[in-house]
Amino acid sequence: MSKLKLSYSGYVCAPYLHNHDSVELKETWTKSKNIEKIYFVTGTFSSESKPYFSYSTNHYILAKFKDGEQILKDLTVHNQKKTSFVFNIKDDLFQREVKGDTHFISVYYLEYGDEGDDLQDIANLLLKRDKIEMAGLGNMNTFCLNSSKFTFPYSEHIVVIEVASEKSHQSVNKYCDQTRRDVNRKGMAMTNLMSLSILDKLK
Repeated sequence: MSKLKLSYSGYVCAPYLHNHDSVELKETWTKSKNIEKIYFVTGTFSSESKPYFSYSTNHYILAKFKDGEQILKDLTVHNQKKTSFVFNIKDDLFQREVKGDTHFISVYYLEYGDEGDDLQDIANLLLKRDKIEMAGLGNMNTFCLNSSKFTFPYSEHIVVIEVASEKSHQSVNKYCDQTRRDVNRKGMAMTNLMSLSILDKLK
């Protein structure tokens, strides 16, 4: 009897390096039924996460996918010298309609795992922030031709939020940072991994 493989929806963040792999990957995802949305984004890493991802870059293609298995195949074919990130959303904390377009996606990690009560508390705190349209919990895979000096220890405890706002990226970044501080004040160690400012919608 074959083992059932679980595949999740989520987000993939691939470096846009203006080379053959970047361009081909963008074209593949633009045509793919597996990809719901594609954005051109600027990625900013927190000081806590930077040491783990020395092969990061500034510009990325960010895609929202339905089936993570297909994304892993795509990145195996188009592996690059800068790191690609795959965020599999295993648990949707919530989704709702929010005024404005998706403007910013912020990725965090939990330092102490994901106890059930803590997750409920985090979900409740995020729900109070009226610009957050989606929050999900999952894990992270990375792809890079260069091996990292340090192994990122929190890849099984990733939190992703989508923020809709008409304000500047700087303003939304402050909004997300305040959200993170609200969670940490409740005793849950949630740390920013990367912030993705949407510059252009490609699909």
